[in-house]
Amino acid sequence: MRQAIGTLGLTLVVAAVIQAAVPARAVAFEAQTESELLNSTLWTQSSVEFKGNSLAIYKLAGLMLDQALADKTWTAAPDEQASGFEGKPPAVILDVDETVLDNSAYQAWLVKTGKSFSSKTWGPFVRAEISGPVPGSLQFIEDAVGKGVKVFYVTNRKAPLEDATRNNLKALGYPIDDSEDTVLMRGEIEAWKSSKKGVRRAHIAQNYRIAMLIGDNFGDFVDGYKGSPAERQAIMTKHLDMWGTRWFVIANPMYGSWESAHFGHDWKLPSEQRRQMKHDAMETWAGP
Repeated sequence: MRQAIGTLGLTLVVAAVIQAAVPARAVAFEAQTESELLNSTLWTQSSVEFKGNSLAIYKLAGLMLDQALADKTWTAAPDEQASGFEGKPPAVILDVDETVLDNSAYQAWLVKTGKSFSSKTWGPFVRAEISGPVPGSLQFIEDAVGKGVKVFYVTNRKAPLEDATRNNLKALGYPIDDSEDTVLMRGEIEAWKSSKKGVRRAHIAQNYRIAMLIGDNFGDFVDGYKGSPAERQAIMTKHLDMWGTRWFVIANPMYGSWESAHFGHDWKLPSEQRRQMKHDAMETWAGP
């Protein structure tokens, strides 16, 4: 009887240990997965480092804009700007999300609810019109308009979200020139259905000298952003003289083609496989 009780007690102890260990591993994995977006969103929302970086980029862009206006041969869109552009009025093109409007509240909601990006939740967030300003963007745009520069917002938000996007921008004080369409949405016309922005840049280049591009994603500058990491690096190196003079990147560690490049931009892959492919892409210290 005593032996039976002892065996039963040992069994219960082992079962309790196993039961406790399984949730611990699950919680550890969940925390590890969550941290990918948790840390990047927290950094974007609260760090002085992000704010300082964004302010510095926009201040540098403002300084370079003066040079761009003085040099009629200056263009930030060599692939879209046709010959004879020197006499055209200057324009700057800015992306919207994480370049002008800060949507980190949506990313924080994803973290706290454990959900992933979906157009079914992104649309309602945009229509809530609660995005804030990215530091430095409003001052830069106001200064550019004051110098006679046409400002275009070229975004991959889809066309049905244009009214909400315009409302949000205007509520924050961003100037929008209504003398022509200066907020170019994805799919606004048939030719603009692609997420690649080259067609829209070319549309602007027909009537303007594009002096500057500002964005947070490689696709805000080139259409080859969906290549492999090596292909993206080659394109970046090809245009080295553009960075910090005509092209300006706002840091966005929360999402972007930089991430999906490591799993072939295939979001249909299982999340565990995508995560493993990102792990495998890192250059790792061998340890002590």
